[in-house]
Amino acid sequence: MSATSPAAGTRFPRRTLLAVSAAGVAVLAAGCTSAPAPARPPVTDKQAQALAAQVKVQEALVAAYATAGAADPAVRSAVADLATDAATQLKALQAAAPSTSSSHPSPPPSPAPATPRGDARAWLRGQVAATATSHATACLDQSGARAALLGSIAAGLRGQDRRLA
Repeated sequence: MSATSPAAGTRFPRRTLLAVSAAGVAVLAAGCTSAPAPARPPVTDKQAQALAAQVKVQEALVAAYATAGAADPAVRSAVADLATDAATQLKALQAAAPSTSSSHPSPPPSPAPATPRGDARAWLRGQVAATATSHATACLDQSGARAALLGSIAAGLRGQDRRLA
């Protein structure tokens, strides 16, 4: 059996077709390989402490959602999905933060958010905006995936801020 080229009516033996196909696959495979990725720089103590501090900032935001919800049940039901997002972001930050050891003292615990007076939604919006600013500022001193994570969370919180408006 042989293959026929529809354009020229030329007949190729099966072995030639297989050899050309194998050569094409070899060229593709060689073109798709890359040099190994350069080694990532290690996390500095300053970066580790800054990321641990951002975990505490996010913990305070999660607590702020609970506080605002307790102060106003209408706010609690309106922002339940945003509270879930904040908790998910906290888990991502906790997973990215280097484990605390004796060489990395843990930052002080997050202060409990003050009880909102008056408009719980406006108070919560202020907490969200402050947390977004904190994460955006901290991402500048991080590198790689840690910087991307903080920047992504900051952007997500800016979206939450707009939804709370």
